Amino acid sequence: MIDAGSAVLPIIYQDQHLVAIHKPAGLLVHRSLIDRSERRFALQMLRDQLGQRVYAVHRLDKGTSGVLLFALSSAVGRALSTSFEQRQVGKNYLAVVRGHPPLAGEIDHPLRRHFDTEGARAAAATADLNSPTQDACTRYRRLATIELPHRVDRYPSSRYALLELEPLSGRRHQLRRHLKHIAHPIIGDTTHGKGRHNRLFQTLFACHRLLLACTELRLAHPLTGAELTLRAPLANDFHRLLARLEWTSAVPPQWLPDGAAPGLEESDGDDGSATITAPCDPD
Repeated sequence: MIDAGSAVLPIIYQDQHLVAIHKPAGLLVHRSLIDRSERRFALQMLRDQLGQRVYAVHRLDKGTSGVLLFALSSAVGRALSTSFEQRQVGKNYLAVVRGHPPLAGEIDHPLRRHFDTEGARAAAATADLNSPTQDACTRYRRLATIELPHRVDRYPSSRYALLELEPLSGRRHQLRRHLKHIAHPIIGDTTHGKGRHNRLFQTLFACHRLLLACTELRLAHPLTGAELTLRAPLANDFHRLLARLEWTSAVPPQWLPDGAAPGLEESDGDDGSATITAPCDPD
């Protein structure tokens, strides 16, 4: 979780056109009616940290940690937003879910527009209930499973799994809603998840966060066209949990923290591509 006393966000990549950070869990991207009490936001913190205006081009939920990309000008912001809208950006996430899903699959389930506030939901309820849905698709791959000897539902034990997720579209709360749709909600999700399973993880592992992290973004640089791979290894709290469950060997090694790396790790490919990994992992 974000330390309220910290004002520095880990920077994964920065040039004169864009900047990517490792967003901690518990931090909103920008001001929102979702949480009126919040006074700290990634956009304002990064603006103050860099001493210049930044432009959000996509979003991560408050509880989600990982790669968050900003533009440093409105023109680059529009170009990046278009890349996201046209599905030209590859995205990978890790999540801990309830149950044991199949080894791999694709969730092709349209979603209606999502409203975060009670007022907006009430207004939508009085509008046309037959409003069109938006197509939404998520691929997943099961990396590891466990069965804990604790009764939560009607069974004497409880099953959980680690998934790699690849959203092929970018609908609001898509991953959380899609995992709920297939009855494998993400642990720590207080809106779309199961409270009893969330509480078990709080009791057993002192886990009070949403177990969802954006580990990698892949895109073409909006100015140079060079292929960028931006990675944020798992935050320390997420990594500790996976270690407790003996799942770290199932995670692609480039998504695990590397305490030996003192700074940015950047490797240039023969084709001008670059892979950039975050230097540290926020709690």
